[in-house]
Amino acid sequence: MDSIVEQQRQNHEELERFERGIYSLLSRNQPTHDLTLQTEHKAAQILDRIQSRALTLNSLYQDEDARKLELDLLSAPAQQNDLSEFYSRLVKIQEHHAKYPDSVPGGFDLELAALLDEPNQEDEDYEEEDPISLLFSGEEAYGKYVDLYANHTAYSNLKNIGKRPGYLQYLDLLLAAQHGPVHSDLPKDARFSKDFETYIQNLHAYLLSFAKRTRPLVDIHTEQQAAEVEFNKKWEAEEVVDWEESKPQAQANGNGSTGIWCAPCTYLLCSIPIAGIFNLDTGQKQYSKQTVYDAHITSKKHIKAAAKHDASGAPPPNPNGPSTPITAPATRSSAGSRIRNAAKLTHLTTALLVTLISTINDTKSNVERRFSLTAREREQELLDQAKPPPPPPAATNGPEEEEEEEERIYNPLKLPLGWDGKPIPYWLYKLHGLGVEYRCEICSDHVYMGRYVSSNWDYVRKSCLLLRKNFDRHFQESRHAFGMRALGLPNTKHFHEITRIEDALSRTWTHHPLPALYCSQAHSSVAEKLKQEGRHEIFEQETMEELEDDEGNVYNRKTYEDLKKQGII
Repeated sequence: MDSIVEQQRQNHEELERFERGIYSLLSRNQPTHDLTLQTEHKAAQILDRIQSRALTLNSLYQDEDARKLELDLLSAPAQQNDLSEFYSRLVKIQEHHAKYPDSVPGGFDLELAALLDEPNQEDEDYEEEDPISLLFSGEEAYGKYVDLYANHTAYSNLKNIGKRPGYLQYLDLLLAAQHGPVHSDLPKDARFSKDFETYIQNLHAYLLSFAKRTRPLVDIHTEQQAAEVEFNKKWEAEEVVDWEESKPQAQANGNGSTGIWCAPCTYLLCSIPIAGIFNLDTGQKQYSKQTVYDAHITSKKHIKAAAKHDASGAPPPNPNGPSTPITAPATRSSAGSRIRNAAKLTHLTTALLVTLISTINDTKSNVERRFSLTAREREQELLDQAKPPPPPPAATNGPEEEEEEEERIYNPLKLPLGWDGKPIPYWLYKLHGLGVEYRCEICSDHVYMGRYVSSNWDYVRKSCLLLRKNFDRHFQESRHAFGMRALGLPNTKHFHEITRIEDALSRTWTHHPLPALYCSQAHSSVAEKLKQEGRHEIFEQETMEELEDDEGNVYNRKTYEDLKKQGII
């Protein structure tokens, strides 16, 4: 057995490794709902182990006597050459390994690896056993929806609830929990019954189980305890609405729960039931209504019985209630506890439903969708669900990819890439002014970085062939063409290298050793010249082109179209 100090050290190490493990587990980006839920369940298992280790550490630290004894043994001996304690422990270790030669030293490592390692799917025939899927029914679809069909049936069988709702209407009743207590619209006769207590208890048990299965990292138990404390305070303060127990008026001569009874007649009648008004349980003659009792008081039978009772001098069986201990007070107590239990379960169920509103909404949408499917579509959906899910992309850790990761391009200055896929040298970046912004007014002030300058150097020429594309090609792209159309100008080669609207409309540049971005000289308007050329071409087309009608007469295009419009031809 390890020493207490070694146990503390080992527990501290395991706690730290568990914390690192849960961090790495929760930091994974899971693409699907199923994988996310599996990750949360694994994290919950790690949290349980962390709690267990923490409790063990607490008990070890509280054992001060054992710690003191161990520290005394580990401290320096009185004699420097006294190594008996060391050798005794060495012998124990050797004996243990001799007795268990095949024992695995890293049991904790295997436990942690089983929780953290992702399934290996290199083998095509590999099929992972998913214990989480066994927690859910087919209707719950791995925790996406709730399965409340059994609860809906139990609710429909309750008495005094009025119209029996369908399943969708029942889900709407549960969704109303976000605005108030669930089933608050039911009459008291229904909510105070034993069947309702059983129903609400089963509903609460299912929702509690579903919440624990779908939210393993949430402390549902603490939330329920807080809701129960809140309910107890409200119940003691009588603030629970619509759950007040109805208390009938107690009569002067009897218990309100057992009806109105007559003491003289009860004394003389013994235990013979008459006309169904004699209570076999209490031995009392009872009357259900005050009017019946008043009529009985004036009857001859009661007067004669009262006279005999007075003459005998016998005391009444119980002037203030039943003559024998009866079950009525216990029944009232049982009914009161049942009502309180039903009210408490209703409050706790409402708290659970509030947290599951989105899931119930998804369930309602899924039920509506399934109602709209045909039988063939439902069969196809069942077949699709029976198919195993496609395996996630396997993480490849080959040596080639590791080398590629190690050779990731380091480009802090964000330099453009050259022909070889690597950043160009910084001196080349500065030489060509690739850090300078060039704006094109025709493209709505879009910015292009740098300009191509021809060079005789092979590397520079290859690199700049890639860099010039952004600016040079933009004259043929849709952005620039749209701007030219907006100006009413054709996007021809005459307007290449012109980026200012003013230059395009009223100026032109002649052949110059520098581009138009640096120099533009005012000569004749390119736009006006092109417009005149266009008009001249249109005029020549109308006057020089000849057309012939059906009779063989020859006209130019303009005359032919005019005569045709007038209907002469």
